Parts: sequence; structure tokens; C-alpha cells
Amino acid sequence: MRLFYLLKIKVMAENKKGFILYSDIQSMIDKLPDEYAGKLFKHLLAYVNDEEPTTDDIILQIAFEPIKQSLKRDLNKWNDKINKRSEAGKIGANVRWQKQTIANDSKRIKPIAKIADSVNVSVNDKVKDKYIYSFFDSLIKYGFEKDLCTEWMKVRKDKGATNTLTAFKGFVKEVEKNGNDINFILRTCIERSWKGFNSEWIPKVLTEQNREPSKWKAPWS
Repeated sequence: MRLFYLLKIKVMAENKKGFILYSDIQSMIDKLPDEYAGKLFKHLLAYVNDEEPTTDDIILQIAFEPIKQSLKRDLNKWNDKINKRSEAGKIGANVRWQKQTIANDSKRIKPIAKIADSVNVSVNDKVKDKYIYSFFDSLIKYGFEKDLCTEWMKVRKDKGATNTLTAFKGFVKEVEKNGNDINFILRTCIERSWKGFNSEWIPKVLTEQNREPSKWKAPWS
């Protein structure tokens, strides 16, 4: 079985704190005199600490060459391992970033959805508010007879009148100024095809006997 020793020494790569020295070089070391064995070990340490040692001693060169090649192979393996870890780390970080982005987008979508719902509700409420007001209903609530209101709405439509709240308030104001029965006024508007009303168009406070249109004339008649 091939054994090795791991020495905690700075070597030929950044952040690498050790190198592998394989035990199968022992047979070669045993053949060297102790002096050369010591020189070889010092040369090795200088090499792995990036001191770029040189020697003219041919025996030392021959003894160190297989160690040197073994160190290079191990360094390449170590660099490959580091690169793979780095790539794996980048991929992992990218996946985490994508998951976080999706999660954040999901959190943002929910408030946006709520805002959209709120806007829809608000718009719908406004639309409902717009149609809650009805010129016809306002006439009924004020006290005008329903049948008369229906007929007058047709007159107003034929005359191109707008059925707005402002128009209703203006009509009621003139009715109150005139002082006659409100349904008498509305019936008169229908019979004379008036789309609106002015308090001066009917004599104020007519008696019951004189409320028939035939009994009186409008100012322009």
C-alpha cells in the first residue's frame, strides 16, 4: 500500500498549506549518502516554498526530479479541485439568488394584487356611485307621482335634456319658488312638453279651480 506524509508548509499555490510526500521515494533516499539526503530535503523545502532553488549537482538534480514531477501532479489536482469547488459555489449562489428573487417577486406580487383589487373595488364603487344617483329616482323620492315621472323622463329624452344632479336641483328650486302643487307643475311640464321649468311660467299659488291649464295662459302664450 502506498503511504504518504502531509507536511504543513506553504507551497506553490495561494492558500495551500501543505504538500504530499510519498513514501515510495524511500528506496531512492536510502541509496543516497546522508549528506545528499539532507541537501535533497532542504532543496525540496525551498522548492515548495516558492524559493525557486537551483543546483549544479547532477546527483541532486536526478534525485529531485521524480519528487518535483509528483508535486506538480498533485498541485494540478489540487487546483482542479479548488476550481470545481469555486464553480459549484457560483452555481449554488446563483440558484440561491434566483430562489430569493422569485420569493421577493412573489411577495411583491401579492401587494400588487391587493392594490389591483383595491383599485377595482374603488372603481366599481365609483361606477356604482355614478349610477346610484338617478334623476328618475330623485323625482320619486321628492314626492312626484311615478307615472308622471315616467312620462316626463320621455319628454326630457326627446328634448335632449341631461339627467344630472345639478339639473334636478335646478328643477326643484324652481318648483319650490313657484309654490303650486308639485304634481300639478310636473303634469303641466308634460302637457306642454317642457324639459325643464321656470317658476315664472305658471302663475303662483293657483286655486284648485284655476289649476286647469285651459283656465290660464303662460306668459308667452
